[in-house]
Amino acid sequence: MQPRLLIGLGLMVAAIFVQPVRAQQNQAAGPVKNAPKAPARGQTEAERKEEEDLRQSMGEAGTSPLELIRALERHLAKYPHSRRRQELERALTKAAIEARDPARTLKYGEKYLTDEPNDLLVLERVTRLLTASSDKASNEKGLKFARQFEQGMRDLEKEKPANGRLDARLREDLDRGLARAFTFQARASGNLGHFDEAVALAKKSFELYPSAEPAQEVAKWLLRQNKVADALPWLADAFAYPDPRLTDDDRRAIRQELGKWHRELYGSEKGLGDLILAAYDRATERLEQRRARLREIDPNANLTEPMQFTLTGVNGERLDLKTLRGKVVVLDFWATWCGPCRVQYPMYEQVKEIFRSRDDVVFLGISTDQNREAVKPFLQQHKWNKAVYFEDGLSQLLKVSSIPTTIIFNKRGEMAARLNGFVPERFVEMLTERIRETLAN
Repeated sequence: MQPRLLIGLGLMVAAIFVQPVRAQQNQAAGPVKNAPKAPARGQTEAERKEEEDLRQSMGEAGTSPLELIRALERHLAKYPHSRRRQELERALTKAAIEARDPARTLKYGEKYLTDEPNDLLVLERVTRLLTASSDKASNEKGLKFARQFEQGMRDLEKEKPANGRLDARLREDLDRGLARAFTFQARASGNLGHFDEAVALAKKSFELYPSAEPAQEVAKWLLRQNKVADALPWLADAFAYPDPRLTDDDRRAIRQELGKWHRELYGSEKGLGDLILAAYDRATERLEQRRARLREIDPNANLTEPMQFTLTGVNGERLDLKTLRGKVVVLDFWATWCGPCRVQYPMYEQVKEIFRSRDDVVFLGISTDQNREAVKPFLQQHKWNKAVYFEDGLSQLLKVSSIPTTIIFNKRGEMAARLNGFVPERFVEMLTERIRETLAN
């Protein structure tokens, strides 16, 4: 399960030409060199000329979003009735977002969302821009889009993950997305004068995924109601909580606002430090609670040491790699669909036989299959004699980008050797040598 996000500009540029290229295929073989191109079937001379102009403009723009915007806008100005207008405006939306151009993101993004309402990244960017305005009409549209964004995140939540399990990163992304949906709804509601509703929605966002942005939103709409004493702890939370969107200038501004309202309420900043420390303690406790909940979903959440991982076996058993400390551990990353992995398997068996009498060398097969249900039947069908566990996020941490890959950890839990791919003629010799070297060190 992946959110329906943006494709890269390179793919977008390429996609614009797929249909014209296909339309011109299957022509008579052996055209006369340098002969003028005949219009593709069903294409007028004017349309062929437009295609040529577009191809040239896009080629000159390359992958620069700014140049792409200029090229597409010039093209649409020249061909206002282009039958590919919708497609080109979609590309303009993507380019405007990459170029961080708010005016064009709104101009083209709103049109794009009428045709592609489930593109969550565009929806998020457009909603953020609309609710940043104080204009009533913009916030009415922003509130509508924010609810649409919430529904899109809930639809994603219902989808079954591709690998059959909900991991911590996906849960984190879903919670963060839903929290943003509520923050946008709070902002729009507040801008429309519904302060109590704005406070309630911002608190809902904060409860779901605590961060500085919804805390600021709660404080903002409490202050609009002159509830300074109620707003101060929320401003302190906004200052204390980590938030990647906050710059140093943003945090400095929150600190200044804290001081301003504290002085207005109490006549000085005396006691402000205690307020901030209390917010820090709340943040620390809440973040640890969240990490604990994520570990219930995925015991490997936020781990940075490979030999701290817990892996799931094909029969549902769990293996805590920490229990293998004091042994040399050989990890074989493979998949059922990988042809070279099948060629390599009997070679692994030869190496295992060499170290059969040693209880301080452990061989583990690490399946990278997305379809976990295919693994056990495969092992049974091919009569593979190997202890197999699912990668459970380990391949990403170790940056395993191709298979087969063999990684060896020493008795201290440190990576000692890595073989990306294999040389059939020398694999047994090489792996045996690496294991012996690791045992000796």
